[in-house]
Amino acid sequence: MSSYHSTLLACAFLATTTLLPAQEEAGNPLDRYIVGVKRDVSKENPRLQWFNDARFGMFIHWGPYSLAAGEWNGKKNYGEWLQVEAKIPNAEYEKLSAAFNPVKFDAKAWARMAKDAGMRYLVFTTKHHDGFCMFDSKYTDYTITKFTPYKKDLTKALAEACQEEGIQFCTYYSTADWHHPEAPAEYMQRGFHGAPNPNADVKKYVKYMHDQVEELVTNYGRIGILWFDGGGAFRTGPKKLNNEERSEVLDAENLVKKIHARQPWCLINNRLGAGADYGTPEQKIPPNGFGPGISWESCMTMNRHWGYNKADKNWKSADTLIRNLVECASKGGNYLLNVGPTGEGEFPPESIQRLADIGKWMRVNSEAIYGTTASPLAFVPEWGRLTQKGSTLYMFVFKSPKDGKILLPLNNKLKSARVLGQDDVKVSGESSDAGITVALKDIKIDPAATVIALELDGKSVVK
Repeated sequence: MSSYHSTLLACAFLATTTLLPAQEEAGNPLDRYIVGVKRDVSKENPRLQWFNDARFGMFIHWGPYSLAAGEWNGKKNYGEWLQVEAKIPNAEYEKLSAAFNPVKFDAKAWARMAKDAGMRYLVFTTKHHDGFCMFDSKYTDYTITKFTPYKKDLTKALAEACQEEGIQFCTYYSTADWHHPEAPAEYMQRGFHGAPNPNADVKKYVKYMHDQVEELVTNYGRIGILWFDGGGAFRTGPKKLNNEERSEVLDAENLVKKIHARQPWCLINNRLGAGADYGTPEQKIPPNGFGPGISWESCMTMNRHWGYNKADKNWKSADTLIRNLVECASKGGNYLLNVGPTGEGEFPPESIQRLADIGKWMRVNSEAIYGTTASPLAFVPEWGRLTQKGSTLYMFVFKSPKDGKILLPLNNKLKSARVLGQDDVKVSGESSDAGITVALKDIKIDPAATVIALELDGKSVVK
């Protein structure tokens, strides 16, 4: 390890922190998404800087289940949980895995679409709960490189493409495994395993898991995040474990040390049981964020499924997706938006169109997203949302008030105002004892959000 990396690691662990207790927001259904996350009092955690600046990332759920396209034995409601929901034994599921041959996969095109959409990082499912590895591993033959006619290392290709496009590559890894012979069914979701082994040794499985994670942080360049997920495994099923017990079974503390020994800058989400840098609300955006000093990221789908389902036509509009991004940023969080590619390796056309539409909006308004912090207001305005960066306050206007004016209760003086993407429009604004009033006259309101940048006489001060 270089002296630079050693210093960075030391800074990350020596920053003044206190544990965030689960009881802090009693009754909040999102509590479980921040358990174990440390509140960074010093706000100097070097590992989190890029993450908090990025604000927007792409999630990709892709594997043999994508080949089924959501359909099995006449039912059409499946996704990445196909094997457990359809109760498919390994011998049968392996036939699907062996047929996985994504000849239309284009890593460069995927990375370019993420970049063009304004995404700064990409999280790829290297192994989901079905145990199939989308990377080359010396610890199993159940991989894209050995078990399929495709033979190529998809993860390496995507990691290299992301590096070329300036996208931070990140890896998702499931602690659950319905295929590995040493993964005990009693620890898995719903007690399921595709070929349950009554003599399975969880310690042997945990070693396998640790070995594979070390492969990921050794063989694929810089990894921005190790995004762990268990989908309830090691917490549900016949053998229910609390967070402390789960961490002990997974030997999570030692795994974190191994990761940071290789890549001290690598972030770890809060689903491993140790080493959590940030929280991960799923399919929800916390009503009030998680407060100062807590980094978080809402992961959400474009339709109803994570994995590809050709029958799922419940697509969110591009305007809704943009407003979700704005909502997250306005509360100090990130937005991780999922794409579920087809079994052949293509993004669905509906996803491609939405990414293009988001990208068009981001090319005009991204300065109000990247590197910003949460709204200074304690309430959520009816007309839209706010972010801030230094002495610049960004207003995301969803709809104009009836009188066409917005009053911000600030003790600041307004120096200037501009509408992003509307350089020919002059914004009328004034400061008074009541605050700063902005008139929306002559401003065209974008159906997703129109952004007005206010230059203040300093960092915003709320009355």
